[in-house]
Amino acid sequence: MSDTTSVHLGTTEAQFGDYLALLKPRVMALVVFTAFVGLLAAPVAVHPFVGMVSVLFIAVGGGASGALNMWWDADIDRVMKRTRNRPIPAGLVAPEEAKALGFALSGFSVVMLGLAANWFAAGFLAFTIFFYVAIYTMWLKRSTPQNIVIGGAAGAFPPMIGWAVATGGVSVEGLLMFALIFMWTPPHFWALALFMGDDYDNADVPMLTVTHGRRATRVYILVYTVILALIAIGAGFSAIGGVIYLVTALLLNIWFVIGAVKIWRRSEADSAADQFLVERKFFKLSLFYLFSLFVAILVEAGLDRYGIEGLL
Repeated sequence: MSDTTSVHLGTTEAQFGDYLALLKPRVMALVVFTAFVGLLAAPVAVHPFVGMVSVLFIAVGGGASGALNMWWDADIDRVMKRTRNRPIPAGLVAPEEAKALGFALSGFSVVMLGLAANWFAAGFLAFTIFFYVAIYTMWLKRSTPQNIVIGGAAGAFPPMIGWAVATGGVSVEGLLMFALIFMWTPPHFWALALFMGDDYDNADVPMLTVTHGRRATRVYILVYTVILALIAIGAGFSAIGGVIYLVTALLLNIWFVIGAVKIWRRSEADSAADQFLVERKFFKLSLFYLFSLFVAILVEAGLDRYGIEGLL
């Protein structure tokens, strides 16, 4: 367990925004969006109110995972420039408060999703929280350079949970949406690790940049990006695809692969500023890439639902 006793608590009283920050709102936004897409892409219609509250409870479950992650990782968050201003290392929220909040919201979200939708989706949400907190945060993150590869599954589950809310099960289409996020996560986070410099090294986290070096990380980014492109374009020929999705996927993946090639071509002989710009640009592109890909899935679902797909 992390050394939470080493986190200094200041005298400033915690505000609502500090507790909200524990839930990782930006990550929660991705959870909400992809779960919403999974819900609407499913072939079974869901009552708008049921769909709305289901996505809300999935979001709360994602926030609970974030709070438990911050509780456990408080010691390394203090060391990293990217995370040292989070509520616990900043002394705004006590570690035990974050722990209690995380467990309370976990139980609440799972039970309420079960009551609002179905217990299969609720069980899937419970497994996702467990996977992110126990498998990724407590085990993989500090023990293997494959941490973000395997642990990325936690962030890839929300569209499958959304699909399960509507259908009560899993399908090939749900697995394809899972695969998109699963294969996108490593190049996205490895690009972040590259331009964050020594952050992970200082925190003794075995990110690929630390264990295998920057050059090997660039190669892995390119390999995963190419595999991702094949999956993303292939999904265009499934039930969640269509003309609009396929054109979008082709354009996005050409752009994304070109970005990965630019990173791969970098060398340590290049200036630090030049490397930083390329790596940061690819990181930002990765966010736009995933958002746009799921927007295309959402558009196809809307066209199909309202009978417009056949006109294109």
